[in-house]
Amino acid sequence: MGDEDFSVKYGDKLPHKTRSLCPECTRIIDAIVYEEDGKVLIKKTCPVHGEVIDTYWESFEFYERARKYLAKEVKLTNTNTGKFLGHRGENCPMDCGLCPNHKSHTALCNIAVTNVCDLSCWYCFFYAKKGDPIYEPSIEQIRFMLSNLRNQKPVAPNAIQITGGEPTIREDIVEIVRQARLVGFEHVQLNTHGINFATNPDMVEELRDAGMSTVYMSFDGTTPKTNPKNHWEIPYSLDSMRKAKVGAVLVPTVIRGINDHDLGNIVNFALNNIDVVRGINFQPVSLVGRMPRHERESQRITIPGAIQKIEEQTNRTITKDDWFPIPCVAPVTDFVEALTEKPQYNLSNHFACGAATYLYLDKEKKKVTPLPQFLDVEGLREYLSEKTAEIKDGKNKKLVGAKVLLKLNGFIDKKKQPKELKFGNLLYNALVKHSYDALGEIHYKMLFLGMMHFQDKYNYDVERVQRCNIHYVMADGRIVPFCAFNVIPEIYRDKVQNEYSMSFEEWEKKTGKSISDIKYRRDASKFEQGEIYKNAYNNLVNYFAGGNSI
Repeated sequence: MGDEDFSVKYGDKLPHKTRSLCPECTRIIDAIVYEEDGKVLIKKTCPVHGEVIDTYWESFEFYERARKYLAKEVKLTNTNTGKFLGHRGENCPMDCGLCPNHKSHTALCNIAVTNVCDLSCWYCFFYAKKGDPIYEPSIEQIRFMLSNLRNQKPVAPNAIQITGGEPTIREDIVEIVRQARLVGFEHVQLNTHGINFATNPDMVEELRDAGMSTVYMSFDGTTPKTNPKNHWEIPYSLDSMRKAKVGAVLVPTVIRGINDHDLGNIVNFALNNIDVVRGINFQPVSLVGRMPRHERESQRITIPGAIQKIEEQTNRTITKDDWFPIPCVAPVTDFVEALTEKPQYNLSNHFACGAATYLYLDKEKKKVTPLPQFLDVEGLREYLSEKTAEIKDGKNKKLVGAKVLLKLNGFIDKKKQPKELKFGNLLYNALVKHSYDALGEIHYKMLFLGMMHFQDKYNYDVERVQRCNIHYVMADGRIVPFCAFNVIPEIYRDKVQNEYSMSFEEWEKKTGKSISDIKYRRDASKFEQGEIYKNAYNNLVNYFAGGNSI
């Protein structure tokens, strides 16, 4: 898409035409995204099931700000849809794999290694119930899927997330992690509820030694009511990771009326464990299944709504202005590409998919400072775009790099920047030296806050799917966007996994287990009596004094 076409398609304000799905029959239908009473809504009409209106974003103001950051698309040069279905993307999102219409390469890919879980959370995307086919690909199949991902061009993904079900249920999970590293993934992330790390601390060290980089761990709140999933085990899980020197990202599923009043507490809990917690990735709930509108409205929360809650619950320490849409980093990528003459990770997501910020914690002063409060994000973006243009015009790269070194500190407010941070040096190492270690050091020194709102059939926007860069790799060789894989399971997740599954009876015979036997049974009092539990929840420093979060 040329610059002119790009401006024409995405430069207009709402209302905006797109395509969506009927939540009843899943047919592709026209939709319109529009503003009403300060909110952004999506409306579509199925010829059979009638009109559906749902909330797209809770703030039109935030939508208008975020829309400006939509990055240019990044096409794959070796799409594989034609190999499997013979389609070329004319029927998006029904013939995915990825197709030539897709506008983002894979930044993070999920590989499901089981559909078995020892919990039964009502809002989960999927887990096998008694009698269901059991999906547990072999090591050979897993290696095929991983290798297929690494062959993606122009940028081979270097980050993989091993997920399920609950992946730690697999007895060969350590070997699966090892295979991911052998295939070439630098960052191996394990998506887990963490309970097995609490009950079996040695597992963390075994996974670390095999190559696990980060634990992506469910954490829906700081109380038993907001987090019945793993409230009691989390302190012990974090203790196991702390001892093994493995970092964690906490992952709250945010549901209005259930835990949206606890978001400030979650941030405060992470700051109290910043030695082991590297970030929080809030996920506004995806409303799967059939739900009447009043039920959706009672549970629906979107990215602006969750950010507003965090602002209120942190006494405005973290404001909505501190959050930026994911594609805002595009000028950084463009600059590094120009400097290295090599394709780089380009986060070309749709602007409505996610947002993020960073926090710096001064423990002595008990002061939390969001990165945008001392870094001129807009000025830095504009400057890097100028330098990228200079390099493309033939300017000497070393000279441009030297200018960047001298200029970077000019975008930092020295009065507001924590003195010990030296963020300008970190920026230079990441930008000019393009050091992966420098990016890692930023994560060690600061707490990452992210928002990622996965879609459901009610708020589905095909344009968002086409820009998705969080994908699933499937056993048949296709690579599918998250919001196609999980939202249309009858075409992707369940259909393909069933083709590569064993029967419930075969799985029981193979493993000597049954679904009912592996279901987790908790002795809450045993956890509550431990000092680790008491210290985790009862001795927290309040970093947002004056707010309503504590």
